[in-house]
Amino acid sequence: MARAVELATILGSSKVDQALGLAAAAGRFADDDLLSILEHIAASTPAGEIVRTDESHSVQSGTIAWQALGQQSMASRESTAD
Repeated sequence: MARAVELATILGSSKVDQALGLAAAAGRFADDDLLSILEHIAASTPAGEIVRTDESHSVQSGTIAWQALGQQSMASRESTAD
């Protein structure tokens, strides 16, 4: 925790608070882990707007292709019926 206080003095408390929160969520509390998280925060760009998917923005082409799954073709049904 002393390392976190030192880093907060240098980098600012808001960044260290964010890094400590991420470390707590990940269960990583070593000094090296905190420094790695701070380096990642400094190197990464902000996430921006979060996009939620729904039916109007689906990449699924449809379910018609799944219709035949598990069904025998007509030709194989006729050949086994003879």
